[in-house]
Amino acid sequence: MGNSEGNDALNHQVRLAARPTGTPGPEVWEHTSEPVPVPGPGRLVVRVGHISLDPAMRGWMNAGRSYVPPVEIGAVMRALGFGEVVASEHPDFAVGDTVTGIFGVQSYAESDGSGLQKVTPSADVPPERYLALLGMTGMTAYFGLFDVGALAEGETVVVSGAAGAVGSVVGQLAKIKGCRVVGIAGGPEKCAWLVDELGFDAAIDYRTEDVRKALRTAAPDGIDVYFDNVGGEILDAALTRLRRGARVVICGSISTYNATEPPPGPSNYMSLLVNRARMEGFVVFDYADRYGEAATELAGWLAQGRIRSREDVVDGTVADFPDVLLRLFRGDNTGKLVLRLTR
Repeated sequence: MGNSEGNDALNHQVRLAARPTGTPGPEVWEHTSEPVPVPGPGRLVVRVGHISLDPAMRGWMNAGRSYVPPVEIGAVMRALGFGEVVASEHPDFAVGDTVTGIFGVQSYAESDGSGLQKVTPSADVPPERYLALLGMTGMTAYFGLFDVGALAEGETVVVSGAAGAVGSVVGQLAKIKGCRVVGIAGGPEKCAWLVDELGFDAAIDYRTEDVRKALRTAAPDGIDVYFDNVGGEILDAALTRLRRGARVVICGSISTYNATEPPPGPSNYMSLLVNRARMEGFVVFDYADRYGEAATELAGWLAQGRIRSREDVVDGTVADFPDVLLRLFRGDNTGKLVLRLTR
């Protein structure tokens, strides 16, 4: 119980001012400030220290039906975050507890405690890792590959967006299970990182290589699991290399998120029929009751040095969020993109 914040602190926020068309520019955002909230009975206030930046945010800005309601115009932008409890009237949370949850793009967040996870950062596990391997990123890779992808030992796995937050974990998980792993990423540095640091068997630079041709070399026996984070032409190329009984896991489609017209569907979808393959989308929130299972496994592999977590941390203020978000769509980040608030 109690309050560790002064009365003169301000809660800086980024709100959605308009629905974006194409890439979200400055006109999409409104920057506001208001007093730090004071929690009532059963509530608490978190000082946000780290904000997760995720491709899914682009979809949350759009009106229309999706797996979660859109962010309303005028509302604080939705975001996962890490922070410290600074005021509490909640029996399960004390001042000083460190937690993760959906706090939004703001300096302080008030909560009733639902959906919050207590975590314990250390010298070996920094706060941003709870937004990466040990957070939604790791959960997405784990359940997408093992449950939706139904991975079996010795199979060939191809991952697009392989140097991104989820893709880099997917490839490492497949290697732990004894699979051949091919990553598709943009640029020689990312491709070298995948092979030299993460242990991928091969990497394809989509910026300079013909992906369809490169897949014939990198996955000569075909693809058993294609884990897709980008959609578009790369998805179409992968469909031409499916093996019988292959599984295509649809996690995201970052190449199409800022399109101003509906992107064309995959032209090679009949490969699913010919190869008796399936394509299935998933949302990690559907596995919420099993997060503990995944977190235990991932933390164990991390401690054993069998998996690495790379966070691309940008220091800044809440006001820097719109610019940092654009790094995702330019492909500037390697690993999990996180904004660390310097106040």
